[in-house]
Amino acid sequence: MIAGAAEMLAGLAVPAILVDPEGMLTQVNLAAENFLNTSQQALRERGWSAAFGPDSAVEGLVWRARSEGGGCAAYDVPLQFSGGRTARADVLVSPIGDAPEWLTVAFQTRSVATLVDRQVHQQGAARSAVGVAAMLAHEIKNPLSGIRGAAQLLASGIDADGRELTDLIVAEVDRIAKLVDRMESFTDTRPMKLRPENIHEILGHVRRVAERGFAADAVIRERYDPSLPLVAANRDALVQVFLNLLKNAAEASGRKGRIWITTAYRPGLKVRAGAGATPVSLPLEVRIIDNGPGVDGDLVDHVFEPFVTTKRGGSGLGLALVAKIVAEHGGVVEYDRAGEPEETIFRVLLPVTRDSGEPV
Repeated sequence: MIAGAAEMLAGLAVPAILVDPEGMLTQVNLAAENFLNTSQQALRERGWSAAFGPDSAVEGLVWRARSEGGGCAAYDVPLQFSGGRTARADVLVSPIGDAPEWLTVAFQTRSVATLVDRQVHQQGAARSAVGVAAMLAHEIKNPLSGIRGAAQLLASGIDADGRELTDLIVAEVDRIAKLVDRMESFTDTRPMKLRPENIHEILGHVRRVAERGFAADAVIRERYDPSLPLVAANRDALVQVFLNLLKNAAEASGRKGRIWITTAYRPGLKVRAGAGATPVSLPLEVRIIDNGPGVDGDLVDHVFEPFVTTKRGGSGLGLALVAKIVAEHGGVVEYDRAGEPEETIFRVLLPVTRDSGEPV
C-alpha cells in the first residue's frame, strides 16, 4: 500500500510529501523539491526545518491531522522558507486509505481564493461576450447576405478584373459571416446537459483530430492517470474546449513543436463559484502543455477575455469560448508558465460525476 502511494506521489504534478507514522519525511516528489528548493535527502535528514524556519505552519498542520486522526487543510497559507523566500499556498494533509498513520502533504500553489476570483472573472467575461455576440449577430449578419448577393449579381455582367474585385467582396463577406457564427456560440445560455464521460476517450478523439489536421507537424505526447473517475460533461462541448487548446498549442509551438496532454487526480480542492454557492470539488486536472513562447506579459490577466489575442489575424474568441464552456461545467481554466526551460500550460480543473451525471 505504502509502496503504491510512493509511486503515485512521484508522478504527481503538484508538490507532495509522504510522512511516516514517526513524522519523518520519507518520500518527496520532484515538484516538492523544486517548490521547497530543498533536496529529498535534506528533507529526510532534517525534516521540515530543511525548508522552513521554526514554528512552521506546515508542521503544525501535520501534527493537527495526526492528533485528530484525519485530514485537514489550510488555504492561502503564508510560507516563510529558510532562505528568506516567501510564498502563499493551500496546504492539504490527508491520511492514506488503508494506512491512516501515514500522511500525504500537498501544496496547491494557486490558492483557492485565486481560483474563485478567476472563475468569477471568466464568467463575467463570458456574459459580456454574450451581449456583444447577440448585438453583432443582429446588426451585422443579416446585411451580409444582401452584400454577398449584390456582389454575385455584379459579377455576371463585368470583365475579369471586375470579377476579381467581386470575388474579393464575396470572400470577405464569407469570412465575416464565419466570425459572427463563432460569436453566436456565446449567445446560447441554456443549461448544458451533462452526463458521465471518460475524459481520456474525449482527449483521445481530440488528439486524433489534431494529428490529422492542424497539428500534423507537431509531436504530441500523453501522460495519463489511468485511474481517473468519470467527469460530468457535455462531450461535444469538451471536445471543442480541448480542440481549441490544442490548436493554440500547435500554433504557438510551430513546426515540429512539442505538445503534452496530461491528466491527474488532485483530491481536496474545492471552489465556491460565488457568495452562498455550494463548494464544488474540482479534483480532475487536464493540462495542455507546449514549448512555445507563451502570452505577452501585459495580456496574461486578460487571456480569457473576448477579442484579446496575440495571433496575427486572430479573432480573440477561442479562449473566451473555452472559459465559457469550462465555467458551464462548473470548472476552472488557468494559464501558466512554468518549468525549466519555461513551457506554456493551460490547466482545466473539472468536477467528477455522480451516477446522474451531475457534478459532485
